[in-house]
Amino acid sequence: MKLSPAQLGKHLQGSLAPVYAISGDEPLLCQEATDAIRAACREHGYGERQVFNAEANFDWGLLYEAGASLSLFAEKRLLELRIPNGKPGDKGTAALLEYLSRPPEDTVLLISLPKLDGSTQKTKWAKALIDGPQAQFVQIWPVEVAQLPQWIRQRLAQAGLAATPEAVDLIAARVEGNLLAAAQEIEKLKLLAEGNQVDAATVQAAVADSARFDVFGLIDAALNGEPAHALRTLEGLRGEGVESAVVLWALARELRLLAGIAHQHAQGVPLDKAFSSARPPVWDKRRPLLGKALQRHPAARWGQLLRDAQNIDAQIKGQAAGDPWTSLSRLTLSLAGKRLAL
Repeated sequence: MKLSPAQLGKHLQGSLAPVYAISGDEPLLCQEATDAIRAACREHGYGERQVFNAEANFDWGLLYEAGASLSLFAEKRLLELRIPNGKPGDKGTAALLEYLSRPPEDTVLLISLPKLDGSTQKTKWAKALIDGPQAQFVQIWPVEVAQLPQWIRQRLAQAGLAATPEAVDLIAARVEGNLLAAAQEIEKLKLLAEGNQVDAATVQAAVADSARFDVFGLIDAALNGEPAHALRTLEGLRGEGVESAVVLWALARELRLLAGIAHQHAQGVPLDKAFSSARPPVWDKRRPLLGKALQRHPAARWGQLLRDAQNIDAQIKGQAAGDPWTSLSRLTLSLAGKRLAL
């Protein structure tokens, strides 16, 4: 059965369902939904927890065994099944349908899924989760650009804060649709706000109080064509112990956006339309900065930089030769428009 995220909290105050499925691509909201279910299970005495990651070559017999075996440490238990690609395959389908047909007593199964496309939702296993009587299916939808200010206001209110419209707009512009970053900004504001009031000056202070060299500053410097500033920021991030994977995530996200827009523009799509059709759409205030960066390279070059980012990911994971920080420096300089010798 379908259960909206707004209904989840009230539902968890009553009797728990045998199976919950959380589906979506918004990490913060999915994490909060699963955390709420875990907390409810603890309150109801589910003292044992087992986690299964259904990746390639996963043994679905483990789910059978977990459902059939008796708990060793507690009368009630929570089983967590994570399916990162949202495709359990034939063996997984059979295992899920078997489990849903006879869910064990005193056990809650929590399934974590990405967003399911239309064809996947029509499969037997997905329909059993979405429409079946044993499961509660929670679909997590992303917060659209137009909805972000209202979402920020609600989160501020939950934190006991009241913000001016200017303050909300500043937060929205800074996080650019990243809900996790928005939640982190709100946590900082709880410490800096006088009383419970947040104005534009408070938000500016929170930004200034951030790490002296932050990832957002690195991206902005590179997009603005400031290679020396960008490189100093990158070295500062490294010196402050920021993981290379975090820096790569930020750079790759921007490169994916730029590569997609550059490809559309090369096909004759007007730049404003390409900005609007991007996912997520580009904020008006950010378009001049991205437009400036797009002038530096043709579409094919942006695609090459994105492939360079993929190679750095392999370096970080130890799957390719080379130092990832050196490669990040070169990638940052290329994004900033600095010509590099071969």
